Amino acid sequence: MRNKIVAGNWKMNCDLPMTQDLISKIKRELPGTLDCELMIAPSHPFLYAAFNGSLDTPIEVVAQNVSQHEKGAYTGEVSIDMLQSVGVKSVIIGHSERRDEFHETDHDLAAKTKAAIDKGMRVIFCCGEHLEQRQGGSHFTTVTAQIEKGLFHLSNKELKQVVLAYEPVWAIGTGETASPQQAQEMHAHLRSFIADKYGDKVAQQLSILYGGSVKPDNAVEIFAQPDVDGGLVGGASLDASSFIAIAKSF
Repeated sequence: MRNKIVAGNWKMNCDLPMTQDLISKIKRELPGTLDCELMIAPSHPFLYAAFNGSLDTPIEVVAQNVSQHEKGAYTGEVSIDMLQSVGVKSVIIGHSERRDEFHETDHDLAAKTKAAIDKGMRVIFCCGEHLEQRQGGSHFTTVTAQIEKGLFHLSNKELKQVVLAYEPVWAIGTGETASPQQAQEMHAHLRSFIADKYGDKVAQQLSILYGGSVKPDNAVEIFAQPDVDGGLVGGASLDASSFIAIAKSF
């Protein structure tokens, strides 16, 4: 059975007191049991405080980004060893904002992914198309090209450390959401594409998350799709009640 996952990407929001307060509120909202893994991704300076604040809870603290370099003269970068030293075991790689705003290339993302996996990290690898690609009918080829260039250098065993996150860029922060049918169509396409390379067994074990304006009022229908295994949640993860409501949508 594939892992069900709800991951909150906090992006560049919340200072230290706000981070601690939000974690406290999430902990108060937690039910006795959840049918999914629950992750939060605060900003780098607050990962250690978030990790300590989440001890003895089902919350996993993950990083929003990481360098492919092990150490050295890379001002402003954060290494895998640094993340692991504060308890972080998973990292988001390839988010559309990293691709678009910081011009991270497929080569960069492939290198980051391999470096993280070589150190035993789990990678949430993001992919997705822009509105013009969706409207022009190139959304499938766009997304599969991102997967091929970013992941297909990995072995079958290494791919087991990867979670995919499909994020239609046109539905991030816009209030627009891919319909459950559109999400299912893309997720099924990605799973088939992975199966062609790695085999059906590997593809069926791969969790694929949907990321694009997931909210409590649409999560149940989106998560009910057979190839949708959870969500990479943006804005709604900054509200404890909304975030836990999404996590309870399975």
